[in-house]
Amino acid sequence: MSISHAPPESSEPDISPISAASAPSAAPAVSAASAVPERKDHEADLDLEPIVPRSSRRTRVPRWLRRTTGPVVLLLLWQLLSSTGVLTSDVLASPGRIAQVAGDLVSDGSLPSAMGTSLQRVAAGLLLGTVVGTGLALVAGLFRIGEDLVDAPVQMLRTVPFVGLIPLFIIWFGIGEAPKIAIITLGVTFPLYLNVYAGIRGVDAQLIEAGESLGLSRRGLVRHVILPGALPGAMTGLRYSLGIAWLALVFAEQINADSGIGFLMVQARDFLRTDVIVVCLIVYAFLGLLADFVVRTLERLLLQWRPTFTGR
Repeated sequence: MSISHAPPESSEPDISPISAASAPSAAPAVSAASAVPERKDHEADLDLEPIVPRSSRRTRVPRWLRRTTGPVVLLLLWQLLSSTGVLTSDVLASPGRIAQVAGDLVSDGSLPSAMGTSLQRVAAGLLLGTVVGTGLALVAGLFRIGEDLVDAPVQMLRTVPFVGLIPLFIIWFGIGEAPKIAIITLGVTFPLYLNVYAGIRGVDAQLIEAGESLGLSRRGLVRHVILPGALPGAMTGLRYSLGIAWLALVFAEQINADSGIGFLMVQARDFLRTDVIVVCLIVYAFLGLLADFVVRTLERLLLQWRPTFTGR
């Protein structure tokens, strides 16, 4: 009896011509299959983009409306507190009463006359302070010897409160218009000096070197490089100076004044007229806001070359 044994299976893989021929086609099949999910994922991303309906988009509120919302709300709250008796007329008059008193002061000519007198005082003090402050800043900023002679005394005087000099000004100039204008001039000088001086010393040194390489003289550098570079600081100093000018006017018109907005406030204080006092304060605020608007308009005209961030 013969027993036939099957040959042992070989551990080496059986490579046939058919399998060898079909092997190269496996990689393209896998890559083609893997390309399909990528396309599907891209299509899915496109399909998942949120579609915001037109009706749910935020309506853009005009800027002038947003800027007036706060004052209007405060005015309505003020009127409500006055109507309910929380704010009595002895403490603070109601907006309606203030509007009536303002109309009376305008109709009898006392308020326009006071505004004209106060504007003249501020204009005179602002002009003198601008000349003095800018002149000192140019001397100290352009010349080292000028800085050594001017900057230290100006810094010392700057730390002295100008309101504390009122008694001294009365002794020197009397009780007329001179001490009032002197106080405003002193209040305007120092902010303008500091900002113009900082603007001059803050000009980029590379711009100076570029101007010198182009053949500009000392005068040409000052005119075409240094002064335009210091102009933004000068505009900032002018805005600060205007704010301090109105503050100085309030103190100046307390010096034995017989006209001006401060004179109306002194009279109202003696008769406990809070309505007249509030009217004068509103006039001060309105004139200060108007002056700031003029300076900002001038700044936009003179600094058109400077790109700035306007908010988002």
